[in-house]
Amino acid sequence: MEVRYSGTVTSRPIFFTSRHSHHTHERFDVRADDGSAFQVVDNVSLAPRVPVRPGDRVTVQGELIHAGGRALVHWTHHDPRGRHAGGFVMLGGHTYA
Repeated sequence: MEVRYSGTVTSRPIFFTSRHSHHTHERFDVRADDGSAFQVVDNVSLAPRVPVRPGDRVTVQGELIHAGGRALVHWTHHDPRGRHAGGFVMLGGHTYA
């Protein structure tokens, strides 16, 4: 399901290499304005790194899934093949996609 949330970053980003795609990703937690919490997983091999810090305000658009009991928003970047709706992370007036 495609979603768009605005909220506050609650954790520092952590960088890792996906076992499935072998791409580098960053992940960080966000508390949405509606009170829900979710984790952003952003593919920084396809989109620029988002320089977030705890306390930053962001708007995130991507695909919401539930993995391991957690809400997770991924596809927060463009699809180079044009098969999937593009997402983004907005921070400080800049859009990272």
